Amino acid sequence: MQAHLIPVDTPRSIFVYFRGLFYDTSNDPEGGYYARGACASVWENFKNNPLFDISTDHPPTYYEDMQRSVFCLCPLGWAPWSPRLVEAVVFGCIPVIIADDIVLPFADAIPWEEIGVFVAEEDVPKLDSILMSIPTDVILRKQRLLANPSMKQAMLFPQPAQAGDAFHQILNGLARKLLHGDGVFLKPGERVLKWTAGPPGDLKPW
Repeated sequence: MQAHLIPVDTPRSIFVYFRGLFYDTSNDPEGGYYARGACASVWENFKNNPLFDISTDHPPTYYEDMQRSVFCLCPLGWAPWSPRLVEAVVFGCIPVIIADDIVLPFADAIPWEEIGVFVAEEDVPKLDSILMSIPTDVILRKQRLLANPSMKQAMLFPQPAQAGDAFHQILNGLARKLLHGDGVFLKPGERVLKWTAGPPGDLKPW
């Protein structure tokens, strides 16, 4: 994804962007079960809406197009989670999360409620009015938060691991589930553990 970064001052001329399945007829011949009908509703309601750049095509400019978009739809598929959520955060496109009861990761590093827009699956037909009603200052605030490098870092797995990356987020989450007080592992003033702070030899593959 980092190989597809474009200048940060590139205008975001696409209002709503989505590439992916609307119907999964190979696994759902009747077309009503995939994404609990949310993706089908996106297509049926907005396929001719000029504000919505939506298609089943996956162009070679996919990542660049996300960086030219204000909102990126992140609907559920067969599961609530979608890689589009990672892509949207990395490319600074406000994620529009359409997945009832989804549990989002890495809440320590990513304030999902502040950077994203949550739309109930049953409200998909009103998606255009929901997004158009968001004030400009709210959109700009979400974009500023997404521009913070720590947001992107928290979603990626660089090699070797780096402080604050997705590897660290996973280990921090696991550490909180252990039966111990924070003082056992955390030094005074630290909020998260620095998992790569050990001997350099520990970073070598086994």
